[in-house]
Amino acid sequence: MSDSYDLVIIGAGFAGLVCARVAAERGLRVVVIEKKSEAGIQLHTTGIIIKEAADELHIPTQFTRKVRGVRLYAPGMKQIDLESPGYYFLATDTRGVLRWQAEEAARAGAELIFGQAFEGARREGDEIVLDKPAIRARYLVGADGARSSVARCFGLGTNSRMLVGVEAEFEGIEGIDPERLHCFLDSNLSPGYIGWAVPGVGVTQIGLAGRLGEKPSTDALIDKLRGVFGFENARIVERRSGPIPVGGAVRPFAAERVLLVGDAAGLVSPLTAGGIHPAFRYGRRAAQVISDYLLDDGPDPGQVLAREYPRYRWKALLRRGLDRDPPNWLYDWTLALPPTRLRPARVFPPQGFEDQGRLARFAAVEIRKSGIVNGYRLYWQTDNPRILDDDAEQAFKKSPQGGFDRHRANACQGPPGVSNRARLSRCDLSRREASTTQEDRHGQAGEYI
Repeated sequence: MSDSYDLVIIGAGFAGLVCARVAAERGLRVVVIEKKSEAGIQLHTTGIIIKEAADELHIPTQFTRKVRGVRLYAPGMKQIDLESPGYYFLATDTRGVLRWQAEEAARAGAELIFGQAFEGARREGDEIVLDKPAIRARYLVGADGARSSVARCFGLGTNSRMLVGVEAEFEGIEGIDPERLHCFLDSNLSPGYIGWAVPGVGVTQIGLAGRLGEKPSTDALIDKLRGVFGFENARIVERRSGPIPVGGAVRPFAAERVLLVGDAAGLVSPLTAGGIHPAFRYGRRAAQVISDYLLDDGPDPGQVLAREYPRYRWKALLRRGLDRDPPNWLYDWTLALPPTRLRPARVFPPQGFEDQGRLARFAAVEIRKSGIVNGYRLYWQTDNPRILDDDAEQAFKKSPQGGFDRHRANACQGPPGVSNRARLSRCDLSRREASTTQEDRHGQAGEYI
Protein backbone atom coordinates (compact mmCIF):
# COMPACT_ATOMS: atom_id res chain seq x y z
CA MET A 1 0.00 0.00 0.00
CA SER A 2 1.53 3.36 -1.02
CA ASP A 3 1.23 6.69 0.72
CA SER A 4 -0.44 9.38 -1.38
CA TYR A 5 0.62 13.01 -1.62
CA ASP A 6 -0.15 16.00 -3.78
CA LEU A 7 3.51 16.82 -4.36
CA VAL A 8 6.74 14.88 -3.98
CA ILE A 9 10.02 16.84 -4.11
CA ILE A 10 13.32 15.09 -4.73
CA GLY A 11 16.14 17.00 -3.03
CA ALA A 12 16.33 19.05 0.18
CA GLY A 13 18.50 21.91 -1.05
CA PHE A 14 17.70 25.62 -1.33
CA ALA A 15 15.14 25.23 -4.13
CA GLY A 16 13.50 22.05 -2.89
CA LEU A 17 12.96 23.30 0.67
CA VAL A 18 11.54 26.66 -0.44
CA CYS A 19 9.20 24.81 -2.79
CA ALA A 20 8.13 22.43 0.00
CA ARG A 21 7.38 25.19 2.49
CA VAL A 22 5.35 27.34 0.10
CA ALA A 23 3.41 24.37 -1.32
CA ALA A 24 2.54 23.16 2.18
CA GLU A 25 1.46 26.66 3.21
CA ARG A 26 -0.86 26.67 0.21
CA GLY A 27 -2.60 23.50 1.39
CA LEU A 28 -0.82 20.74 -0.56
CA ARG A 29 0.21 17.49 1.08
CA VAL A 30 3.97 17.54 0.47
CA VAL A 31 6.81 15.08 0.98
CA VAL A 32 10.52 15.75 0.41
CA ILE A 33 12.88 12.86 -0.39
CA GLU A 34 16.59 13.47 0.33
CA LYS A 35 19.43 10.95 0.00
CA LYS A 36 21.56 12.62 2.69
CA SER A 37 20.97 11.62 6.29
CA GLU A 38 20.07 15.18 7.36
CA ALA A 39 19.77 18.70 6.00
CA GLY A 40 22.89 20.78 5.51
CA ILE A 41 25.59 18.11 5.35
CA GLN A 42 28.03 17.31 2.51
CA LEU A 43 27.71 20.83 1.16
CA HIS A 44 28.66 21.79 -2.41
CA THR A 45 28.28 25.56 -2.16
CA THR A 46 30.02 28.56 -0.62
CA GLY A 47 26.60 29.92 0.33
CA ILE A 48 27.08 33.55 -0.70
CA ILE A 49 23.69 35.25 -0.97
CA ILE A 50 23.26 38.49 -2.91
CA LYS A 51 20.98 41.18 -1.55
CA GLU A 52 18.20 40.37 -4.03
CA ALA A 53 18.16 36.76 -2.80
CA ALA A 54 18.16 37.92 0.81
CA ASP A 55 15.05 39.95 -0.02
CA GLU A 56 13.37 36.77 -1.33
CA LEU A 57 13.83 34.84 1.92
CA HIS A 58 14.33 36.45 5.31
CA ILE A 59 17.01 34.27 6.89
CA PRO A 60 17.62 34.55 10.65
CA THR A 61 20.57 36.82 11.32
CA GLN A 62 22.43 34.23 13.42
CA PHE A 63 23.15 32.34 10.19
CA THR A 64 24.47 35.30 8.19
CA ARG A 65 27.05 38.09 8.17
CA LYS A 66 26.87 41.14 5.91
CA VAL A 67 29.75 41.87 3.55
CA ARG A 68 29.68 45.35 2.01
CA GLY A 69 31.71 44.96 -1.17
CA VAL A 70 34.20 43.10 -3.34
CA ARG A 71 38.00 43.35 -3.45
CA LEU A 72 39.20 42.24 -6.87
CA TYR A 73 42.79 41.07 -7.29
CA ALA A 74 44.71 40.83 -10.55
CA PRO A 75 47.12 37.89 -11.03
CA GLY A 76 49.96 40.20 -9.97
CA MET A 77 47.88 41.02 -6.82
CA LYS A 78 47.06 44.63 -7.74
CA GLN A 79 43.64 45.24 -6.27
CA ILE A 80 40.58 47.46 -6.46
CA ASP A 81 37.50 47.64 -4.24
CA LEU A 82 33.95 47.58 -5.57
CA GLU A 83 31.05 48.69 -3.43
CA SER A 84 27.68 50.35 -3.73
CA PRO A 85 25.90 52.32 -0.98
CA GLY A 86 23.10 50.22 0.46
CA TYR A 87 24.19 47.02 -1.27
CA TYR A 88 25.60 43.98 0.48
CA PHE A 89 26.17 40.26 0.25
CA LEU A 90 25.46 37.71 2.95
CA ALA A 91 28.12 35.22 3.94
CA THR A 92 26.24 32.33 5.52
CA ASP A 93 26.45 29.41 7.85
CA THR A 94 25.07 27.33 4.99
CA ARG A 95 24.51 24.27 7.12
CA GLY A 96 22.48 26.34 9.56
CA VAL A 97 20.47 27.98 6.76
CA LEU A 98 19.48 24.63 5.23
CA ARG A 99 18.54 23.17 8.61
CA TRP A 100 16.43 26.23 9.31
CA GLN A 101 14.75 25.86 5.90
CA ALA A 102 13.99 22.21 6.66
CA GLU A 103 12.46 23.17 10.00
CA GLU A 104 10.33 25.83 8.32
CA ALA A 105 9.10 23.37 5.69
CA ALA A 106 8.19 20.84 8.40
CA ARG A 107 6.47 23.55 10.44
CA ALA A 108 4.35 24.41 7.38
CA GLY A 109 3.24 20.78 7.16
CA ALA A 110 5.68 19.15 4.73
CA GLU A 111 6.99 15.69 5.52
CA LEU A 112 10.75 15.19 5.11
CA ILE A 113 12.33 11.77 4.53
CA PHE A 114 16.14 11.72 4.84
CA GLY A 115 18.55 8.94 3.97
CA GLN A 116 16.52 7.81 0.96
CA ALA A 117 17.86 8.08 -2.59
CA PHE A 118 15.58 8.52 -5.59
CA GLU A 119 15.46 5.11 -7.29
CA GLY A 120 13.13 5.84 -10.17
CA ALA A 121 9.48 6.64 -10.83
CA ARG A 122 6.80 6.14 -13.47
CA ARG A 123 3.47 7.64 -14.51
CA GLU A 124 0.25 5.80 -13.78
CA GLY A 125 -2.70 7.78 -15.06
CA ASP A 126 -2.73 11.15 -13.31
CA GLU A 127 -0.16 10.12 -10.72
CA ILE A 128 3.58 9.69 -10.36
CA VAL A 129 4.54 6.46 -8.60
CA LEU A 130 7.96 6.19 -6.96
CA ASP A 131 9.70 2.83 -6.96
CA LYS A 132 11.11 3.38 -3.47
CA PRO A 133 9.77 4.46 -1.03
CA ALA A 134 6.25 3.42 -2.00
CA ILE A 135 4.79 6.86 -2.70
CA ARG A 136 2.17 8.10 -5.12
CA ALA A 137 1.86 11.80 -5.91
CA ARG A 138 -0.07 14.04 -8.25
CA TYR A 139 3.07 16.00 -9.16
CA LEU A 140 6.85 15.58 -8.88
CA VAL A 141 9.55 18.27 -8.61
CA GLY A 142 13.19 17.44 -9.29
CA ALA A 143 15.40 19.62 -7.09
CA ASP A 144 18.20 17.08 -6.93
CA GLY A 145 21.18 19.07 -8.14
CA ALA A 146 23.37 19.53 -11.19
CA ARG A 147 23.38 15.81 -12.07
CA SER A 148 19.66 15.27 -11.66
CA SER A 149 18.40 11.69 -11.46
CA VAL A 150 14.86 12.96 -12.00
CA ALA A 151 15.89 14.55 -15.31
CA ARG A 152 17.41 11.28 -16.54
CA CYS A 153 14.44 9.22 -15.35
CA PHE A 154 11.90 11.29 -17.29
CA GLY A 155 14.03 12.13 -20.33
CA LEU A 156 14.37 15.82 -19.50
CA GLY A 157 17.29 18.11 -20.32
CA THR A 158 20.52 17.68 -18.37
CA ASN A 159 23.40 20.03 -17.61
CA SER A 160 26.19 19.60 -20.15
CA ARG A 161 28.46 22.58 -19.39
CA MET A 162 29.82 22.75 -15.87
CA LEU A 163 32.57 24.14 -13.72
CA VAL A 164 33.99 22.22 -10.78
CA GLY A 165 34.50 24.10 -7.55
CA VAL A 166 36.76 23.22 -4.59
CA GLU A 167 36.84 24.95 -1.23
CA ALA A 168 38.42 24.72 2.21
CA GLU A 169 37.07 26.23 5.42
CA PHE A 170 39.64 27.67 7.81
CA GLU A 171 39.70 28.85 11.37
CA GLY A 172 42.38 31.26 12.53
CA ILE A 173 43.21 33.13 9.30
CA GLU A 174 44.40 36.65 10.12
CA GLY A 175 44.62 39.90 8.17
CA ILE A 176 41.55 39.41 5.96
CA ASP A 177 39.28 42.45 5.57
CA PRO A 178 35.88 41.27 6.89
CA GLU A 179 34.01 43.88 4.84
CA ARG A 180 35.02 42.39 1.47
CA LEU A 181 34.54 39.33 -0.68
CA HIS A 182 38.05 38.74 -1.94
CA CYS A 183 38.08 37.59 -5.58
CA PHE A 184 41.21 36.49 -7.46
CA LEU A 185 41.63 36.56 -11.23
CA ASP A 186 44.14 33.99 -12.45
CA SER A 187 43.60 31.90 -15.58
CA ASN A 188 46.38 29.52 -14.55
CA LEU A 189 44.83 28.65 -11.19
CA SER A 190 41.12 28.88 -12.09
CA PRO A 191 40.61 28.56 -15.87
CA GLY A 192 37.18 29.89 -16.79
CA TYR A 193 36.34 31.36 -13.40
CA ILE A 194 37.95 32.93 -10.28
CA GLY A 195 39.30 32.15 -6.85
CA TRP A 196 37.80 33.58 -3.66
CA ALA A 197 38.31 34.14 0.05
CA VAL A 198 35.15 34.77 2.05
CA PRO A 199 35.23 36.01 5.66
CA GLY A 200 32.25 33.90 6.66
CA VAL A 201 30.31 33.08 9.81
CA GLY A 202 33.00 31.89 12.21
CA VAL A 203 35.25 30.61 9.41
CA THR A 204 37.10 31.83 6.33
CA GLN A 205 36.20 30.04 3.09
CA ILE A 206 38.94 29.84 0.45
CA GLY A 207 38.22 28.21 -2.88
CA LEU A 208 38.27 28.40 -6.64
CA ALA A 209 36.57 26.87 -9.64
CA GLY A 210 37.53 25.92 -13.16
CA ARG A 211 36.26 24.01 -16.13
CA LEU A 212 35.12 20.44 -15.59
CA GLY A 213 38.07 18.15 -16.29
CA GLU A 214 40.59 20.70 -15.01
CA LYS A 215 40.00 20.38 -11.27
CA PRO A 216 41.64 23.38 -9.60
CA SER A 217 43.81 23.14 -6.49
CA THR A 218 43.01 25.01 -3.28
CA ASP A 219 46.57 24.33 -2.12
CA ALA A 220 47.97 26.32 -5.07
CA LEU A 221 45.67 29.25 -4.27
CA ILE A 222 46.54 29.10 -0.57
CA ASP A 223 50.25 29.22 -1.40
CA LYS A 224 49.62 32.36 -3.43
CA LEU A 225 47.63 33.97 -0.61
CA ARG A 226 50.25 33.46 2.08
CA GLY A 227 51.65 36.85 1.16
CA VAL A 228 48.24 38.50 1.60
CA PHE A 229 46.67 36.83 4.65
CA GLY A 230 48.13 35.34 7.81
CA PHE A 231 48.06 31.53 7.85
CA GLU A 232 50.40 31.01 10.82
CA ASN A 233 47.58 30.00 13.18
CA ALA A 234 45.16 28.71 10.56
CA ARG A 235 43.75 25.21 10.40
CA ILE A 236 41.41 23.55 7.92
CA VAL A 237 38.11 22.43 9.44
CA GLU A 238 36.36 21.18 6.29
CA ARG A 239 36.89 20.63 2.55
CA ARG A 240 34.24 20.40 -0.14
CA SER A 241 33.88 20.23 -3.90
CA GLY A 242 31.14 19.91 -6.47
CA PRO A 243 29.90 20.67 -10.00
CA ILE A 244 28.48 24.06 -10.96
CA PRO A 245 26.23 24.14 -14.06
CA VAL A 246 26.95 27.13 -16.32
CA GLY A 247 25.12 26.20 -19.52
CA GLY A 248 21.86 27.98 -18.69
CA ALA A 249 18.40 26.51 -18.24
CA VAL A 250 18.09 22.96 -19.57
CA ARG A 251 15.58 22.09 -22.26
CA PRO A 252 13.13 20.56 -21.70
CA PHE A 253 12.85 21.21 -17.98
CA ALA A 254 9.28 19.93 -17.64
CA ALA A 255 7.07 17.06 -18.74
CA GLU A 256 3.61 15.88 -17.79
CA ARG A 257 3.35 16.33 -13.99
CA VAL A 258 7.13 16.65 -13.64
CA LEU A 259 9.20 19.84 -13.25
CA LEU A 260 12.86 20.64 -12.59
CA VAL A 261 13.99 23.54 -10.38
CA GLY A 262 17.30 24.89 -9.07
CA ASP A 263 20.58 23.40 -10.31
CA ALA A 264 18.66 20.47 -11.79
CA ALA A 265 16.99 22.93 -14.18
CA GLY A 266 20.28 24.73 -14.91
CA LEU A 267 19.04 27.89 -13.16
CA VAL A 268 22.54 29.17 -12.45
CA SER A 269 24.14 32.26 -13.96
CA PRO A 270 26.56 31.15 -16.69
CA LEU A 271 28.75 34.13 -15.81
CA THR A 272 28.80 34.40 -12.01
CA ALA A 273 27.90 30.74 -11.30
CA GLY A 274 25.39 32.03 -8.74
CA GLY A 275 22.33 29.85 -8.24
CA ILE A 276 20.91 30.61 -4.79
CA HIS A 277 18.83 33.59 -5.92
CA PRO A 278 17.03 31.65 -8.72
CA ALA A 279 16.69 28.69 -6.34
CA PHE A 280 14.73 30.84 -3.90
CA ARG A 281 12.72 32.64 -6.57
CA TYR A 282 11.76 29.72 -8.78
CA GLY A 283 11.42 27.22 -5.97
CA ARG A 284 8.70 29.52 -4.65
CA ARG A 285 7.18 30.06 -8.10
CA ALA A 286 7.11 26.33 -8.77
CA ALA A 287 5.12 25.79 -5.57
CA GLN A 288 2.70 28.56 -6.51
CA VAL A 289 1.95 27.38 -10.05
CA ILE A 290 1.76 23.71 -9.03
CA SER A 291 -0.74 24.50 -6.28
CA ASP A 292 -2.77 26.58 -8.74
CA TYR A 293 -2.72 23.63 -11.16
CA LEU A 294 -3.70 20.99 -8.61
CA LEU A 295 -6.17 22.95 -6.48
CA ASP A 296 -7.73 25.46 -8.86
CA ASP A 297 -7.48 23.90 -12.34
CA GLY A 298 -4.75 26.42 -13.25
CA PRO A 299 -2.51 26.30 -16.32
CA ASP A 300 0.21 23.70 -16.75
CA PRO A 301 3.17 24.64 -14.50
CA GLY A 302 5.75 23.83 -17.17
CA GLN A 303 4.09 26.19 -19.64
CA VAL A 304 3.89 28.98 -17.06
CA LEU A 305 7.53 28.69 -16.04
CA ALA A 306 8.68 28.42 -19.65
CA ARG A 307 7.75 32.10 -19.86
CA GLU A 308 9.47 32.96 -16.57
CA TYR A 309 12.66 30.93 -16.32
CA PRO A 310 15.67 33.10 -17.23
CA ARG A 311 17.37 32.48 -20.57
CA TYR A 312 20.74 34.02 -19.64
CA ARG A 313 21.47 34.96 -23.25
CA TRP A 314 23.91 37.79 -22.52
CA LYS A 315 25.60 36.04 -19.64
CA ALA A 316 26.02 32.95 -21.81
CA LEU A 317 27.86 35.08 -24.38
CA LEU A 318 30.14 36.46 -21.68
CA ARG A 319 30.72 32.93 -20.41
CA ARG A 320 32.21 32.07 -23.81
CA GLY A 321 34.72 34.84 -23.31
CA LEU A 322 35.77 33.44 -19.93
CA ASP A 323 36.06 29.97 -21.43
CA ARG A 324 38.80 31.34 -23.69
CA ASP A 325 40.98 31.88 -20.61
CA PRO A 326 41.92 35.57 -20.85
CA PRO A 327 45.72 35.79 -20.39
CA ASN A 328 46.90 36.94 -16.99
CA TRP A 329 48.72 39.93 -18.49
CA LEU A 330 45.34 41.20 -19.71
CA TYR A 331 43.89 41.04 -16.20
CA ASP A 332 46.97 42.83 -14.80
CA TRP A 333 46.78 45.51 -17.49
CA THR A 334 43.04 46.08 -16.99
CA LEU A 335 43.26 46.58 -13.23
CA ALA A 336 46.21 48.93 -13.70
CA LEU A 337 44.28 51.29 -16.02
CA PRO A 338 43.84 54.94 -14.99
CA PRO A 339 40.56 55.92 -13.34
CA THR A 340 37.77 55.23 -15.80
CA ARG A 341 34.16 54.20 -15.88
CA LEU A 342 32.97 50.66 -16.37
CA ARG A 343 29.43 49.65 -17.21
CA PRO A 344 28.80 46.05 -16.17
CA ALA A 345 25.44 44.94 -17.55
CA ARG A 346 22.85 43.40 -15.32
CA VAL A 347 21.31 40.92 -17.72
CA PHE A 348 19.22 38.87 -15.32
CA PRO A 349 15.80 40.35 -16.21
CA PRO A 350 13.24 40.86 -13.48
CA GLN A 351 10.34 38.51 -13.43
CA GLY A 352 7.73 39.32 -16.03
CA PHE A 353 9.90 41.42 -18.36
CA GLU A 354 11.44 38.63 -20.44
CA ASP A 355 8.88 38.96 -23.24
CA GLN A 356 8.59 42.76 -23.34
CA GLY A 357 11.05 43.37 -26.14
CA ARG A 358 14.81 43.50 -25.83
CA LEU A 359 15.34 44.98 -22.41
CA ALA A 360 18.50 45.15 -20.36
CA ARG A 361 19.56 46.84 -17.16
CA PHE A 362 22.81 48.72 -16.88
CA ALA A 363 24.63 50.02 -13.81
CA ALA A 364 27.33 52.70 -13.98
CA VAL A 365 30.06 51.97 -11.47
CA GLU A 366 32.87 54.52 -11.16
CA ILE A 367 36.14 52.89 -10.14
CA ARG A 368 38.75 55.16 -8.63
CA LYS A 369 42.44 54.46 -8.29
CA SER A 370 42.11 54.36 -4.51
CA GLY A 371 39.89 51.34 -4.91
CA ILE A 372 36.73 53.04 -3.60
CA VAL A 373 33.67 52.86 -5.80
CA ASN A 374 31.12 55.67 -5.76
CA GLY A 375 28.38 56.94 -8.02
CA TYR A 376 26.46 53.67 -8.46
CA ARG A 377 23.46 54.44 -10.60
CA LEU A 378 20.86 52.16 -12.13
CA TYR A 379 18.65 52.87 -15.15
CA TRP A 380 16.42 51.06 -17.56
CA GLN A 381 17.74 51.19 -21.07
CA THR A 382 15.16 50.45 -23.76
CA ASP A 383 14.42 51.29 -27.36
CA ASN A 384 12.50 54.31 -26.08
CA PRO A 385 14.30 55.56 -22.96
CA ARG A 386 12.62 58.32 -20.97
CA ILE A 387 15.88 59.83 -19.76
CA LEU A 388 17.37 61.19 -22.97
CA ASP A 389 18.26 64.76 -23.86
CA ASP A 390 20.66 66.52 -26.19
CA ASP A 391 22.27 68.47 -23.37
CA ALA A 392 23.41 65.26 -21.73
CA GLU A 393 24.85 63.97 -24.99
CA GLN A 394 26.75 67.19 -25.59
CA ALA A 395 28.06 67.16 -22.02
CA PHE A 396 29.33 63.64 -22.59
CA LYS A 397 31.18 64.65 -25.76
CA LYS A 398 32.84 67.56 -23.94
CA SER A 399 33.61 65.61 -20.78
CA PRO A 400 36.97 66.20 -19.09
CA GLN A 401 37.98 62.57 -19.58
CA GLY A 402 39.14 63.60 -23.06
CA GLY A 403 40.94 60.62 -24.48
CA PHE A 404 38.67 58.21 -22.64
CA ASP A 405 35.60 59.26 -24.62
CA ARG A 406 35.98 56.54 -27.21
CA HIS A 407 36.69 53.92 -24.56
CA ARG A 408 33.61 54.98 -22.59
CA ALA A 409 31.44 55.07 -25.67
CA ASN A 410 32.46 51.52 -26.53
CA ALA A 411 31.98 50.38 -22.94
CA CYS A 412 28.44 51.73 -23.02
CA GLN A 413 27.25 49.59 -25.89
CA GLY A 414 23.85 48.26 -24.94
CA PRO A 415 21.79 45.47 -26.45
CA PRO A 416 20.86 45.54 -30.15
CA GLY A 417 18.04 47.95 -30.86
CA VAL A 418 19.18 50.67 -28.45
CA SER A 419 20.30 53.82 -30.24
CA ASN A 420 23.85 55.16 -29.87
CA ARG A 421 22.38 58.43 -28.67
CA ALA A 422 20.60 56.62 -25.87
CA ARG A 423 23.79 54.84 -24.87
CA LEU A 424 25.84 58.04 -24.76
CA SER A 425 23.24 60.00 -22.89
CA ARG A 426 22.66 57.26 -20.38
CA CYS A 427 26.40 56.98 -19.76
CA ASP A 428 26.63 60.69 -19.07
CA LEU A 429 23.58 60.73 -16.86
CA SER A 430 25.21 58.09 -14.70
CA ARG A 431 27.68 60.83 -13.62
CA ARG A 432 25.05 62.90 -11.87
CA GLU A 433 21.72 62.51 -10.18
CA ALA A 434 18.87 61.88 -12.59
CA SER A 435 15.19 62.40 -11.98
CA THR A 436 13.30 59.34 -10.81
CA THR A 437 11.28 57.69 -13.55
CA GLN A 438 8.61 55.05 -13.51
CA GLU A 439 11.24 52.53 -14.57
CA ASP A 440 13.55 53.54 -11.72
CA ARG A 441 10.80 53.24 -9.12
CA HIS A 442 9.81 49.75 -10.23
CA GLY A 443 13.29 48.43 -11.03
CA GLN A 444 15.24 46.21 -8.67
CA ALA A 445 18.78 46.87 -7.49
CA GLY A 446 21.60 45.88 -9.82
CA GLU A 447 24.00 43.08 -9.11
CA TYR A 448 27.69 42.70 -9.79
CA ILE A 449 28.50 40.29 -12.58
